[in-house]
Amino acid sequence: MAKKDKDNKKKRKSREAESEETQGKREKMPRKVFDKELRKLQVELCHLQEWVKREGLRVIVVFEGRDAAGKGGVIKRITERVSPRVFRVVALPAPSDREKTQLYMQRYYPHFPAAGEIVLFDRSWYNRAGVEHVMGFCTDRQYERFLRLCPGWERELVQEIILVKYFFDVSQREQERRFVARMTDPLRHWKLSPMDVESWQRWWDYSAAYQRMLDATDTEWAPWYRVHADDKRRARLDCIAHLLSVISYKKLPFTPPGAGKRHERRPGTPKRLAFRHEVPRVY
Repeated sequence: MAKKDKDNKKKRKSREAESEETQGKREKMPRKVFDKELRKLQVELCHLQEWVKREGLRVIVVFEGRDAAGKGGVIKRITERVSPRVFRVVALPAPSDREKTQLYMQRYYPHFPAAGEIVLFDRSWYNRAGVEHVMGFCTDRQYERFLRLCPGWERELVQEIILVKYFFDVSQREQERRFVARMTDPLRHWKLSPMDVESWQRWWDYSAAYQRMLDATDTEWAPWYRVHADDKRRARLDCIAHLLSVISYKKLPFTPPGAGKRHERRPGTPKRLAFRHEVPRVY
């Protein structure tokens, strides 16, 4: 019986490994299909936006994951059709000398949502469990303290704020392909930093750090959701669809305001604006 269970366990692991390997080999989603599905989801994001405003909800969405896993891409698709006054993106730079002396969470609090706001963190306080730990930017004591205190802190946070946490997971092969694209495409050079190169070299160090982070902070009240990110288009649709599913909302009726009648031109009002300078017509 024990041998049979052991064989079944090996087969299950083999199937899981095969699934991971073939994930990025699925047929590429056609652009037209992607755009059609994305539009449907973006319409729902607009409905979510109105509900959050009316109900005065406060929402935080955390985006973490491997470098080049596509966090920025999904954030762009989430925000491109909604109001920046409701959906705010926070991508903090490296802490200043003053911020390094603050309490760790202090630099994040000013960016938390007020009523009727959704804040998308492109990297977050989980920097301490990832890059800061791997690269030696924090002490072992600070790292262990963060992992110990974070679950309890988030437990209190979710009493007042809706918290959703995503981890974008990408394979070594796909990450390397994207890094090469960044090196060769001038439009992507800005995406490649020395820290990205370090993350490539320290793949297994980051793997260990991320697993420790998941073990310590994947809780019932603030779970981590993994996004399979080798396929960018599917990852974007999957993530947005899931976000819409975990925040309860209703479609509110919309009555467009009437255009009314345009006022007549008063005497002396110019028919055309007079400019002193113009942009040359080149195209």
